[in-house]
Amino acid sequence: MFYITSNDGTKIAVYDYNPKGKQTVFLIHGWPLSHLIFEYQINLLTDCGYRVVAVDLRGFGRSDTPVCGYSYDQMAADIFQVVRQLCLKRFVLVGFSMGGSIALRYMNCFNGFEVSKLILLSAAAPCFARRPGFPYGKPVQEVNDLINLAETDRPQLCQNFSKQLFACPHPDAVVDWFRDIALSASGIGTIKCGIALRDEDGRNDFECVHVPTYIIHGAKDLIVSDELAEIQHECICGSKLITLADSGHGIVYDQLTKFNDVFMGSINA
Repeated sequence: MFYITSNDGTKIAVYDYNPKGKQTVFLIHGWPLSHLIFEYQINLLTDCGYRVVAVDLRGFGRSDTPVCGYSYDQMAADIFQVVRQLCLKRFVLVGFSMGGSIALRYMNCFNGFEVSKLILLSAAAPCFARRPGFPYGKPVQEVNDLINLAETDRPQLCQNFSKQLFACPHPDAVVDWFRDIALSASGIGTIKCGIALRDEDGRNDFECVHVPTYIIHGAKDLIVSDELAEIQHECICGSKLITLADSGHGIVYDQLTKFNDVFMGSINA
């Protein structure tokens, strides 16, 4: 792990596995987690000869926790700084949940700089919360309740979140692992990104995607609806939607073997 300084001085924790690999896969985690959620994809990718670059978004994991800068534009700029400073070329960009929204904003703000393929996993895009003209996603009050819980009882928020991730039965140890990753986030980052999830509107980001795109979604996702996955598919020209019938929002682990097969197939396609 090392740090790369973003354009506003924030230090972003970067993890560069197998830097001499044949192609780079760049992983962006979601709220309120860290790069650790990709443990079983990082192992697989590096075993297959890929270079894997992952980050902890600002306010999460080992990255700095500034009091501001949690807009999608700024977090996309953080990704751009990592890409530029590592001189990444023709990489696969992968975003999970809120990380999918940030990946789409990167495509918009930076013209998809050096991205050869986009993979969206349970992406909270284009809008996580409903708004005028967009009656999909979560009710605003429900997102406000999440923000309020982050402000008053973040351990309870993390426990509730980890229990909602999975549709398949898993040992308590797995649920506790995701809870502990969520607890490793800062309070500031959890609250500020909760606000971003409520307020950001990414509908204009879709038209900036001009690379092969794979959308992988769990049919039993309780956090990001099937409707959002369908909207992504309809609005991203030429995209492919793959639905895992028995997976919930925690798609990177719920049906681990099936997901990894689909994920590697998307990367290798």
